[in-house]
Amino acid sequence: MEISRSSRSAPSPRAARRSEPEHDDAIANADAALSIIDAAGVIKLTPVTTERPDVPLIADERALLRANLDYHRATLAWKCDDLSDDDLRMQASKPSALSLLGLVRHMAEVERTWFRKTVNGERHLPNVWSHADDYQTAYDPTGCTRDEAFTAWRTEVEHSRRIEHAAPSLDLVVHQPRWNENVSLRFVMLHMIHEYARHNGHADLIREAIDGTVGA
Repeated sequence: MEISRSSRSAPSPRAARRSEPEHDDAIANADAALSIIDAAGVIKLTPVTTERPDVPLIADERALLRANLDYHRATLAWKCDDLSDDDLRMQASKPSALSLLGLVRHMAEVERTWFRKTVNGERHLPNVWSHADDYQTAYDPTGCTRDEAFTAWRTEVEHSRRIEHAAPSLDLVVHQPRWNENVSLRFVMLHMIHEYARHNGHADLIREAIDGTVGA
């Protein structure tokens, strides 16, 4: 499969002011690449650019946490733009076994664990990719497609947003069953930002190893 490559510089998080509904659009467009066939019969991918929402410089605490989390969610999607399923499954940064699709699958698992199972108390939900409470399964993208991974991830992100918006305050205290500890919603939001930021660093290295594209 022939795929057009290009190097992209990262847009500044201050480049434009966008409202929260556009945060949703950034996630929804993450897997919107279309296949086209040129005159020679070669399948190519239509370039897609995920727009990352801006993070306000001045806002209340909850708005800042929401904006930062959505920015990092969109960054992971952006790192996957314009790649084929084979590219997304590629373990390109040896000796690490991580792949971009594995990271998307993992973050679907993380979203479900913290928002649905922990904040919303849906204790009996199975894992997204494993019914044996095995969190390593998500990292293995074998046989998985972009559409499958991103559909699962977007679904969990939508649930997470709904649950967080319905919570009365960041001071809400919930029980984290895997840790057997109580945590606040504030902690959950900060932990999710940490999770995405750390794995987006992994995604930076993997994407550069695949096609040389850089940007943060």
